[in-house]
Amino acid sequence: MSRKLENRELDRLDLDGFKSAEKSPIILILDNIRSLNNIGSVFRTADAFLVQKIYLCGITATPPHKDIRKTALGATESVAWEYRKETLELVEELKVLGVKTIAVEQVEDAILLNDFAPLQDAPLALIFGHEVKGVSQEVVSACDAVLEIPQFGTKHSLNISVSAGVVVWDVWNKMNAQKTKKP
Repeated sequence: MSRKLENRELDRLDLDGFKSAEKSPIILILDNIRSLNNIGSVFRTADAFLVQKIYLCGITATPPHKDIRKTALGATESVAWEYRKETLELVEELKVLGVKTIAVEQVEDAILLNDFAPLQDAPLALIFGHEVKGVSQEVVSACDAVLEIPQFGTKHSLNISVSAGVVVWDVWNKMNAQKTKKP
């Protein structure tokens, strides 16, 4: 039987090590997320995969807040973040900088996540939307692509923090497939 590892055995970065570590070319944009717990959870996912930055847009709350802190478990201190009032303006700015903008949403002609093949070192911004309304149509229309997480049950969507975890892991894994393969 395998022994459960203690935290000290996990060989995780400290805060200074995280800040100086090379980041993945992934940016997260939260478009009008209302749940503070979801925001904190996304910060934790961003920390786990060395996400470059999180943009908190519209009504999305910003740290410090006790309910964000409760689920982020310190990730608001490690992950770079910035508040922007207008998601659409941010998407347009990032596109000018050569960042591929990708909404995570259910739309006509969406790319299924399992079919998505990101370039290894190309910067991309993943946009996650409001818990009920999703990513706004104007933002979806401005994006370079839209990803959809295939689902097979009775529900129409996943919680935004779950969606972020699934998508960030999948994209990070695909970007790093060659780097993480054992000889």
